[in-house]
Amino acid sequence: MEAQVWMTGRVGSEVEYRPVNSNVAFANFRMACTPRILRSGEWGDADTTWVGVSCARALAEHVKCSLTKGDPVVVVGRLRTKRWVDANGVEHEQLSIEASSVGHDLAHGTAKYHRVRRAPEPTDRSEPVDADRDPKERDDEFADLERSEALAS
Repeated sequence: MEAQVWMTGRVGSEVEYRPVNSNVAFANFRMACTPRILRSGEWGDADTTWVGVSCARALAEHVKCSLTKGDPVVVVGRLRTKRWVDANGVEHEQLSIEASSVGHDLAHGTAKYHRVRRAPEPTDRSEPVDADRDPKERDDEFADLERSEALAS
């Protein structure tokens, strides 16, 4: 049986993005969950739970483009426990989520959704295309990028 979970928290690290090839990429970040509790009539922070979040393929690319450290997020996925023994013989355990969905937590702010579509295959362009933007604007932006790369070389 799979342990499907959803969790809210804040992005606690920069997103680490690793493209493997033109079709597969991975992204990882740490998420911090700190509940507020009432102690002796005063509100305060309880202990922070840190959870690693891993994403693959298109989700990894979207996470790379959308999240920054400190953003409030909702993560849905499979809960995993990683266990290992370090060089000193100390046993470690870390919770992680293999994410199937990641989004901003709108209870803490607003966001604007941008639909992306992939360019038709075959293509040498690995970045998603923003379907909400004017195609001429995208072409102008791509031409500007090519010019700046040519000037840099």
